[in-house]
Amino acid sequence: MSNVDGFSQPEEVGLSSERLERAYEIVEQSVAKGSLMGASIQVSRKGIALEPGSFGRRELDPNGSPVKPDTIFLVASVTKPVTAAAAMLLVERGKLCLDEPVSSIVPEFGKKGKERVLVRHLFTHTSGLPDQLPENQELRAKHAPMEEFIRRICEVELLFPPGANVSYQSCGLAMLAEIVERIEGMPLREFMRREIFDPLGMKDTSLGAQQNKAERISKVKIPGGAFQYGASETDWNWNSEYWWNFGAPWGGMFTTVKDMTVFCRMFLNGGRFGEVQILSPTTVAAMTTNQIAAMPNITEDVKLTNRWGLGWNLRSPSSSSFGDLVSESTYGHGGATGTLVWIDPQLQLTCVIFTNDPQGANRIRSRVSNAVAGSVINL
Repeated sequence: MSNVDGFSQPEEVGLSSERLERAYEIVEQSVAKGSLMGASIQVSRKGIALEPGSFGRRELDPNGSPVKPDTIFLVASVTKPVTAAAAMLLVERGKLCLDEPVSSIVPEFGKKGKERVLVRHLFTHTSGLPDQLPENQELRAKHAPMEEFIRRICEVELLFPPGANVSYQSCGLAMLAEIVERIEGMPLREFMRREIFDPLGMKDTSLGAQQNKAERISKVKIPGGAFQYGASETDWNWNSEYWWNFGAPWGGMFTTVKDMTVFCRMFLNGGRFGEVQILSPTTVAAMTTNQIAAMPNITEDVKLTNRWGLGWNLRSPSSSSFGDLVSESTYGHGGATGTLVWIDPQLQLTCVIFTNDPQGANRIRSRVSNAVAGSVINL
């Protein structure tokens, strides 16, 4: 049985409707209590998508418009594996190698010890680059273009020698995007659209917002105080025109649960969706294999708690990011705007949880994931 465009019933793919409803009830109850502003969830099994569930509102106004299946969310770091997939297209086409120095493509990057940073390090958070630049807020406050971020990253000091540790780094994804742009001679957002989004029919997905769809974009409930991405009273926070247009390759993608489920199903099916082959199965295998385990200069305790593929976060015995019931082969990624996606190859199950409420999402994402995995009744 195959299904590219329609929705199926849970029992048709070995899930229990009653059990799956518990996942939706967790979200509904959180919205009713006021601890979550809005959310949309979609599950797929064995390559078949179920109807999305949508809850709460998409605007800060208490009387604002409701979240719908076609509501567009800013997904923050869920962007990262999509940027990684774009870069891996160059690898499988013979235009890029994982173990070549970043400075061979971006010469100005090769100073202050960064000449030893390899492309692989950017994918795996092992480059030694910081997560955000020390002057991140200053740059955003003055609405700096991406070119200035790249220039500053080329000047920054490393936190540790490349390949010696694991430290989550958005700066690495910025450099990965710069590599794609230099090799392809076009903006990353255009490359993604041409090579990934359009072929997959992901018409509501873009790096940076599509202004003609602005009325469907959910606002983010920004936590009070000086949050990393800005307090609520700035013109550079998640809801600002600047950030919507910026298209950060580490956290600026806008998409729907339906589009993201297509992307997840493509990965689950060895890089193929319907009649379209986006990535080679060998590329999918590399991206979802633990890269940290083979790095000789990283200590065993760090390896135990940090399992990264190429852009994807792999399930760790010490972490319940994707809940407690998914199989060991599960991979996915979360986002600071209150988003989470995961893919379980063993259960042939994908789950996309998008919220617009970071604090509210943190309280429920693992519980919702448990209820989704717990809805499997036939392997």
